[in-house]
Order: sequence, then C-alpha cells, then structure tokens
Amino acid sequence: MSPTQIACAVLVPLFWGLQFVVIKVGLAAFPPLFFVGLRFAAVAAILLPFVGRPTRRELGPMIAISVFFGGLNFALFFVGLGQGLASVSAVANQLSTPFTVLLAWPFLGERPSTRIIIGVALAFGGVALTVVEPSASVKIVPTLLVIAAGFAFAIGSVLTKLYGPFEPLKLMAWMSLFTVPQVMATSLVIEHGQLASLHAAGLTAWLAFAYTVLFGAVAGWGLWFWLIARCSMARVAPFALLLTVFAVAAGVVFLHEPLTPTLVSGAVICILGVAITQSRSFARHSLPTPPQAPAEPIQGECP
Repeated sequence: MSPTQIACAVLVPLFWGLQFVVIKVGLAAFPPLFFVGLRFAAVAAILLPFVGRPTRRELGPMIAISVFFGGLNFALFFVGLGQGLASVSAVANQLSTPFTVLLAWPFLGERPSTRIIIGVALAFGGVALTVVEPSASVKIVPTLLVIAAGFAFAIGSVLTKLYGPFEPLKLMAWMSLFTVPQVMATSLVIEHGQLASLHAAGLTAWLAFAYTVLFGAVAGWGLWFWLIARCSMARVAPFALLLTVFAVAAGVVFLHEPLTPTLVSGAVICILGVAITQSRSFARHSLPTPPQAPAEPIQGECP
C-alpha cells in the first residue's frame, strides 16, 4: 500500500470511531429512529444524483438489504448507543464480523477453518468480558441492542454477497432511500417530539448530524470503497480494527467514560479474535467486513 492509501486506511476508522461520540451528541437532541431517518434521507439526497436506477434484478435484493443493513441495523444501533456507553458499544459492534463468518457457512457455503472458529470464540469472549464489567455504568440491554444490530448487519452482508455484485455507491444510495420510510414509519409509531426536536436542536446537534452524514457515511464509506477497489482485503481489512481503539479513546476523552482494566482486556481480546477472522485465508474468500456503520453497506458498522 502507498503512503496515501495507508493514510486513508487509518482515516476511515478514525471517522467511524469518532462517530460513536458524535452520534451520542446528536441523540441528545433527536429521537434515535428519527435521527436515523434524517441521516439516511441526507445520504440518499447526496448520492442519488450520481448513480443510476436499480435494474429489475437488483430492486428486490436492494430492498431486502435495506431492511437489515439500514432499518434493523441502524435502528438497534442508535437506540443501544444512545442508552449505553460509546466505548462498550464500540467493542460490542465488532461482533458483526464474527456473525458474518458464522452466517456465511450455512448460506454461502464458506466453511470457516479451525483458526477462524477460535477467532470467533475469542471475539465473543472479549465482548462477554466487557459486558460483565462490574461498573454500574455498563448497561446490559443497550449493549445487547448493539450486538443485535451487528447480527442484522451480518445478515445484510450475506445478502449482499449472495445477490451481488452491486455498484457500491449505487447500493448505498438506493439502500438509504429504501430505509427512510422504514425507520420514519416506526418512529411515528413509537417515538414522539420529532418536529419539536427539529426546532429545538442547537448548532452542536446539527454539526453532529452533518458529521454522521458527510464523514461517517459519504467520506468514510467512499474512502473505504476506494481502498478495497485498489488493495486486497487482506491488506485493508485489518485497519478496520482501529475503529474500536479510536471509539474507546474518544469515549474516554470527550464523554469522560471510565477506562477500566476489564474494558481494556475485553477490547483487546475481541480485537484479537476479529483479527484472526480477517486473516488472509478468510479474506480471500469472504465478503469485506468493515464496521458500522452503513448508511452504508458491505459488512461490519456502524456503528
């Protein structure tokens, strides 16, 4: 990889890692599902003028992918992150990769090696260690919601591989558009104060929203797609593991979240497990798995 490619490969997880903190700032002003809907609407508005319409073959799969990648993944993730810690959510979010490995076996016939199974077990063990943190600030239910978001993301990844290949930006644009009515309809049913939040939101909240759209979605995923088009996934994928490091550090610095030995140990074990699942033997045969967060597909993220 060239110095420019390495710089971009570090910049992407930095964007995504900081986004954990930025989303929490935005969720202080907007209802979570409403925030998700606004975000996807903005991403669709930015990208749709530059991509073509989906073909008849692509339309059904794109809608299905939007349900898991967009609606379920982001809804569960934003709700969980809004109620929990950014640092713990970042660790739990990494389970999207092991989930993808496990689902790729029955649905894509990609049987994992013993080494990969060990990596999956380590990743789950690291998250379990983080969740049982004795600190009262760690909440189980929000963390489980983030884990569920990772499972939804993994299903979206398998569907993307099963029905692809798709043009990445085209998939991102139309998936974003199809996700908007899903989350907005759900928001109307279970949330309140949406219009009031638009009027009451201050500059900080709107800057947080702009960051999630421009840096978390468009720039982050645009650079990631640019990298995987030019470099092997075996070289690029390990950089995604930096997301957890940046997210935990951002949570500690900006949100003053506790940095305990249990959290650090769980994060290290989880990252080690995910690193094993992204070894060369897996990367050559499986779907790329960047972290969380699509407006944005292709497994991850995130968050």
